[in-house]
Amino acid sequence: MLRQRPVTGPFALTLQQQNTNRIYCLNAEAARQNLDKGMSYADARAFCPDLQSGPADPAGDARFLHMLRRWATRYCPWVGLEGEAGLVMDITGAAHLFGGEATMVADMRARLARVGLGACIGVADTRGAAWALAHYREGSAPPGAMLEALKSLPVAALRLPEDTSVSLQRLGLREIGALAQAPRAPLTRRFGLEVLRRLDQALGTQPEEITPLAEPPHYGVRMTLPEPIGLLTDVMAGTERLLTQLCAKLKAQDMGARVLCVTLRRVDQGHQQVELRLARPMRDAARILPLFERGLAAVEAGFGIDQLRLEATQVAALPVQQISHVADRGKDQLDDLITRIGTRIGLDNIQRFLPADSHIPERSFLIAPAAYAAPSSAWSTHQPRPLTLFPPEAIAASGARPPKRFRWRRMVLRTGRAVGPERIAPEWWLQDDAWRSGLRDYWRVETKEGRRLWLFYTPQNPGWFVQGEFA
Repeated sequence: MLRQRPVTGPFALTLQQQNTNRIYCLNAEAARQNLDKGMSYADARAFCPDLQSGPADPAGDARFLHMLRRWATRYCPWVGLEGEAGLVMDITGAAHLFGGEATMVADMRARLARVGLGACIGVADTRGAAWALAHYREGSAPPGAMLEALKSLPVAALRLPEDTSVSLQRLGLREIGALAQAPRAPLTRRFGLEVLRRLDQALGTQPEEITPLAEPPHYGVRMTLPEPIGLLTDVMAGTERLLTQLCAKLKAQDMGARVLCVTLRRVDQGHQQVELRLARPMRDAARILPLFERGLAAVEAGFGIDQLRLEATQVAALPVQQISHVADRGKDQLDDLITRIGTRIGLDNIQRFLPADSHIPERSFLIAPAAYAAPSSAWSTHQPRPLTLFPPEAIAASGARPPKRFRWRRMVLRTGRAVGPERIAPEWWLQDDAWRSGLRDYWRVETKEGRRLWLFYTPQNPGWFVQGEFA
């Protein structure tokens, strides 16, 4: 495992926004150089030539914050997200389990430091006061003394918009203490209810709830058996019962399983797993059960299996759709066939052709795994294309019309019928060595020997080539 060295000196993460590379976040050293979030990276380098940078990953940060939220539930059950880079926790009734608030905070810092994370932590009776302390002065506010703890902090600590904070400072209300002593009626007339609402929430005169982030649904069921089993029929029967329960959970959430995993625990505490990767999201127990048979038949039961566990390790949305019996039956059978073959050779090895936006024959299609790509009806039908394409193979012929007799792959062929020409020009915006010769005139040639070939002629550099064969 590679361990990244800690960055020393000014450092910032940048993000491309509206064709401008801007600072996404920065460390304390960079902030002391008068840099700020949202500043263009070019201006930041002008202010601080020693600035180091790296690309930001907002999606990765969001995933990490969700993982950190799950970790924080070890301290209290009520944990929510606070913006893009923070957590809010309601530790009421939980702090004494760790020896008090100070001991809990110290334990948090120690555990985060072990993995190289720093944290700004504020503890107070209200959510607004805790946010202000965490962002502007770490520490704890004594119970019932919110104003005393916050009065020296800037008004921006009340989670006010930047323009509102600037307007308050121009009026001389730079600190929360001064704002709390100012007449409320003029403030309401000038700034509306937002300023006083945030002030009252921070001081505790107006309640503010903490909404914890709900845990994502867990799609897993298990069964503990009173007596060990070992026969395939018994294992299949147990799997069927679990599938019925799991599919009911999936249906309630309008979800379908893409990957299922059965864990079989033996009486000797050993366990085996059977994974099933489905070609399409499914929640039909009757269709899924037969697909498990091959994998479960290979399980070594040993002295017996006393527990079965079934989990959908990968799910996807599967909304309710109107049933068309004929079309859906054929589609379901194809999906089940892809799944069965995929359990032997892998789903990624079963591929299908998809149309691509190009008139060049070699680039007019894509190859994608059939399990992860739906069939497309956007194929062009105005000009037929051969079933088999291969690199152009030169043949000895002259003239702009298809040759009456030519030799190809050691076979002497005679032209019986020719349809064309279809002129295809190269895509000048792409560099392609195979198309440097320029225009091509394509012909569909049926030979008297039964071969149906796709020939083309290059008028700018006279020559004939074979590139494909029709079925």
